[in-house]
Amino acid sequence: MNIHNADLEVSAVKKEQYPKTIYPEFAFVGRSNVGKSSMINKLLNRKSLARVSQTPGKTITINFYNVDDTIFLVDLPGYGYARRSQSEIEKWGDMIDDYLNGRKQLRKVMMLVDSRHAPTNDDKVMLEWIKSAQPDECAIVIATKTDKLSKRELEKNLKMIYKELELEPDDILVPFSTKDDEGKYTVWDIIGLMKG
Repeated sequence: MNIHNADLEVSAVKKEQYPKTIYPEFAFVGRSNVGKSSMINKLLNRKSLARVSQTPGKTITINFYNVDDTIFLVDLPGYGYARRSQSEIEKWGDMIDDYLNGRKQLRKVMMLVDSRHAPTNDDKVMLEWIKSAQPDECAIVIATKTDKLSKRELEKNLKMIYKELELEPDDILVPFSTKDDEGKYTVWDIIGLMKG
């Protein structure tokens, strides 16, 4: 995909702040520190449009990235960060729920997992949440940080992730690395097919 302009349009904490556009939206969700911001930068051919933090749990807003006034890539706050208070976790849940269940422009939610580790219970719950919000669609799971594994380890881990998340034959598991272009064009192909 040739991208001419990509900008952070808005960082929202409630639906009144969402962009007032009808562009299709593609959202990414995953545990804190799974690499969402790095992946968005890779997809958009930008080094630091999405802020990458060394501190997990830093993104606490829903960030809407406008791509050429045609679509939005949406970065949802990371989950599973232990140092959050109960009230923060509940607020996070309400914010995500509002977006997943109330946004007409949302075409697809893609979940990121770290290819080096088994999916956590939080990942499994999140995937169930996504499937209940989009019940008639296949799940898209993106396994990040694949460059940190050998080919053999990656093959083994992808099978393990597929099994642990109980993915169906129609579901798609995309290996993704920000070090090279692995997965980048696959994600754009998925977006292209689903943007309508």
